[in-house]
Amino acid sequence: MSDWLFSIFPNENFIDLGLYQYGWEHCEPSHSFGPASRNHYLFHYVFSGTGTLMADDAKGVTQTYSIKSGEGFLIFPGQITTYIADKKLPWEYAWVEFDGLRVKEALDQTDLSRNQPVYHSRSKETREKMAEEILYIARHSDESPFHLIGHLYLFFDYLIRSTRSAAPAGSSKMSDFYIKEAIHYIEQNFQNNITIEDIASVCGINRSYFGKIFHKSVGKSPQEFLINYRMVKATELLKLTSLSIADISSAVGYENQLHFSRAFKSIYGVSPRNWRNQNK
Repeated sequence: MSDWLFSIFPNENFIDLGLYQYGWEHCEPSHSFGPASRNHYLFHYVFSGTGTLMADDAKGVTQTYSIKSGEGFLIFPGQITTYIADKKLPWEYAWVEFDGLRVKEALDQTDLSRNQPVYHSRSKETREKMAEEILYIARHSDESPFHLIGHLYLFFDYLIRSTRSAAPAGSSKMSDFYIKEAIHYIEQNFQNNITIEDIASVCGINRSYFGKIFHKSVGKSPQEFLINYRMVKATELLKLTSLSIADISSAVGYENQLHFSRAFKSIYGVSPRNWRNQNK
């Protein structure tokens, strides 16, 4: 086996939890990456050796962390980081880059944050299971996307359980009920001309309060969530059907095709037509 593995996950539109890229590497002494920022969450688990992580905290101040085997680190979207393998005992690690509409809510149950990005497990058994899953993903790029997503869910479950805060987030708060009602309403009505006021009204609360609790829970504003959900549905139609761009625009809630194309390009970087050509 070579000293590294790297794979990019195909775009299969897994909304709640999606995989972007993953791999494994036994680094050369002093091997480094960064400074750089990521668009998604990126988790590294260290199997052997040591290294150093330099990461901006919540205030933008760079902090330095020494990380050894059995530990790991989580990089957050937009966070500036640099990580360097030890020159005498370089680390061997595996990584997964992931994201999704409900990832932030799940990670809020753990003790990982921009101010505490280093992974320390509360359970040796759960940590070992998590390590098995991340290594399985890295070594099985030839499996189907659904197969790998199944193992990503297992990895994510073990990650959360092994780092869960002493007081897990409860599910009986009224704000949790509002968020679930809002997401359900979006999933059932995204194709209609709905507004954020409509969603807040369904929940029985005013728009300002709704926007505040939604962003805190999901990590996106209601408008951003709605647009992202519509665009994911649009990619499914572009890939799986021969509908015209105008018909797809209408099918995901846009009466104006130009507005749809602009929204699509702002997220995927290309027009709907070019995306279809690239993903046939």
